[in-house]
Amino acid sequence: MSRQKYRKLRQKQKNRSMLIGGGLLVLGVGLLLFLVQSSSSSAQSSANDRSVTPMEVSFPAPNLALGNIEGETQSLADFEGKVVLVNNWATWCPPCKAEMPSLKQYHDTHAEDGFTVIAVEAGEGLEEVLAFAQSYGLTFPVWLDPEGASLRAINNSNLPNSYVIDRSGTVRLAWTGEISLATLEKYVTPIIKESN
Repeated sequence: MSRQKYRKLRQKQKNRSMLIGGGLLVLGVGLLLFLVQSSSSSAQSSANDRSVTPMEVSFPAPNLALGNIEGETQSLADFEGKVVLVNNWATWCPPCKAEMPSLKQYHDTHAEDGFTVIAVEAGEGLEEVLAFAQSYGLTFPVWLDPEGASLRAINNSNLPNSYVIDRSGTVRLAWTGEISLATLEKYVTPIIKESN
């Protein structure tokens, strides 16, 4: 084999290697982008997967009156004609903290539609609860429940737990655990729209 043929053969092999290497590099970058996007979608869907599914129920709202962080006494009867989501929670409870931004966002979006959240803190003092409410920028009523009256009223001491009262005073949904904004939209919004 002549030297010139040898050089051409080496050049072809080099070009082929570079082409294969470039192709593998493009394939690798594409795979990396796919995995990153897939991971991001997976993280979003796993956040939604963590959300509990509300259970449909039907019973009269409990007769509950407690002091709020402004020092006034309020009762569920004060909110007659509104759709009310009562959320029992605690400042030290991780899933309670995790769902609070979703509850706030949902409340702020639907407050003009005759909806409110009432956050009932299970046992902490005014200073701790007030600091928590301020740090989260809560715009809905926050009640203090040092004796656990709200938990006894629905016979559920697990936190967080929530229930939704319709405009007629009937508890329609109940759940225990962290809920997502998407799940609130799916299950609570139809109740808000019923009589609005």
